[in-house]
Amino acid sequence: MILAFLLIAGTACYADSHGLSEQATAFYSDNNYVKTMDLLLQINETNRTAQDWLLLGNVLADNNKPEDAVYMYQKAIAADKKCYKAYYNLGNYYFEKGRYNLAEENYIKASKIKEDNPYIFYNLGCTYLKQNNLSKARANFNKAIMYNSNIPEFHYNLAYVYKLLEKEKLAKTYIDNYNKLTQEF
Repeated sequence: MILAFLLIAGTACYADSHGLSEQATAFYSDNNYVKTMDLLLQINETNRTAQDWLLLGNVLADNNKPEDAVYMYQKAIAADKKCYKAYYNLGNYYFEKGRYNLAEENYIKASKIKEDNPYIFYNLGCTYLKQNNLSKARANFNKAIMYNSNIPEFHYNLAYVYKLLEKEKLAKTYIDNYNKLTQEF
C-alpha cells in the first residue's frame, strides 16, 4: 500500500513538473519571461529537464544576465549531453566575449549533434573568421549555405572570405547572391 502511494506521488510530481515545463515553454514563446521563470523555478531541480535548464538560461540571457545563463546552459548539458542548443548558446556567449577558442569548441559540439543546422555552421564560420582561419571559415559558410541558401548574411560573409583570399570571381558570385536575396525582401 505504501509503495503504491509512493509510485502515485512520484508520478504526480513528474506530471506536475511536465505540466509546468509545458506552460513555461508556452509563456516563453510569448516573451513572458517573468511567468516562464516563475513556473520553471517551481520545478524541483532534480526534476528539471535539459529543456527547462535551457529555458532558464535563455530567460537569464534575455534579461542581461549572461554569466547566470552560462550556468543554466551547463546544467542543461549535464541533464542531456545531446542538448545542442545549450552548446550553441554557450558558443554565442563565448563569441560575444571574444573567447573564440571556447566558442569554436561549443559550436563544434553542437554541430556534431545537430548536423544540419545552418546557423551553427554560420557562427562557426564567423568564429574562424575572427581567428583569421580563412579556409575553415570558408568551409563552414559553405556548409551553412548548403543547409539554407536563402540567408543573405551567409553569402555576404562567404564573399568577404573569398575577397580576403583574393578570389575575386568567387567573391563577386556570392556578393551577387547576397544582393539578389536582399532585393527579394
